[in-house]
Amino acid sequence: MLHVLYLVHDVSDPAVRRRIIMLRAGGAQVTLAGFRRTTNPIADIEGLRPIDLGATRDGRFGQRLAAVAKAAVSIGSKLGGMPRPDLIIARNLEMLALARRARSAFSASVPIVYECLDIHRLVLRNDVLGKALRATERFLARDVKLLVTSSPAFIANYFKPFGQVAAPIELVENKYFEAAAILPGAPEALSDSEAAESPVGPPWRIGWFGALRCRRSLKLLAAFSRRMEGRFEIVLRGRPALSEFPDFHAFVESEPWLSFRGPYRNPEDMAAIYGEVHFSWAIDFFEAGQNSEWLLPNRLYEGCRFGAVPISMGNTETGRFLSQQDIGILLPEASPEALKATLGKMDGHCFARLKTDVVARNPRTWSYDRSDCRALVERLRSLTAVPGSFAAEALA
Repeated sequence: MLHVLYLVHDVSDPAVRRRIIMLRAGGAQVTLAGFRRTTNPIADIEGLRPIDLGATRDGRFGQRLAAVAKAAVSIGSKLGGMPRPDLIIARNLEMLALARRARSAFSASVPIVYECLDIHRLVLRNDVLGKALRATERFLARDVKLLVTSSPAFIANYFKPFGQVAAPIELVENKYFEAAAILPGAPEALSDSEAAESPVGPPWRIGWFGALRCRRSLKLLAAFSRRMEGRFEIVLRGRPALSEFPDFHAFVESEPWLSFRGPYRNPEDMAAIYGEVHFSWAIDFFEAGQNSEWLLPNRLYEGCRFGAVPISMGNTETGRFLSQQDIGILLPEASPEALKATLGKMDGHCFARLKTDVVARNPRTWSYDRSDCRALVERLRSLTAVPGSFAAEALA
């Protein structure tokens, strides 16, 4: 069985849990180590006890650098009790630095995979800091065996033009997991008829789920819902980035047609939360012109999998993806006026047509099953000297 050491920037990030699920469903054994954004160490992630490397703070670049430097000194002793892994996956640039330190602690040539699912605005700067960070990334990635990323636009707009990583690239999209095929006891996938069901509107509900970090989206949705005077409601779920808007909860409470309904579990709660809304907000201005225009977010795949009609900007990678699929609503500009012009006259017939187009797409466009998990682990295993097939273990 392939043994993976997974080094992560935030062990409590839901995306980390999803990757662990995917690796284990594919037949890999996983050891998890990383930083946390919580006060106390986290005891359990999918039955794993993470090796705690310390606390970091969201948006505090200097503090994170100091935490990485401190962890680089202690990581050998932190990992001293574990068997040598067959492979190390480093999620994000800071963990790539630690992956090399971890490898030296095992006194063996362990392959390293670099997982980069966002292009941070700092590495795109043209000043001394940006150039230094890109040079650091090139140096640290000089002998990685594989780059894993989630959007073709990251490759086209960053990795290839800047020449950051010479390794082969594996595109692993932010798709939904067919939970019943991967997690014991998870709910069965919806039938086509169930996926086609939606609450009767109006009010029409727009769901904005996941990592809530875009102040511009929040203000835009609030302004639009006020103009529509209750015909549209905005439902927020997930983890608000309080470093970006510390007044998040007060702002939402002051808005008559916005509601925040807390965190959720992915993939277990997806059918329920998307079943309560009509539209999915697949727009992010957090790093406008850069990462926000290049990414293909989780909410794109999750919403479409459960029949929510996606709303995106037309000039983004998400917009281009939806255009290719010929579904969704593409805004020409980010304004309450554009939203009103596009959605203001929404009725049952129009919505039914939009939703039918989404539901008619092949579910494999939006989701992974166990065969995809196996394929990923097999790709990783090919980088190592681990022999044999893990198929029987994956089915156990």
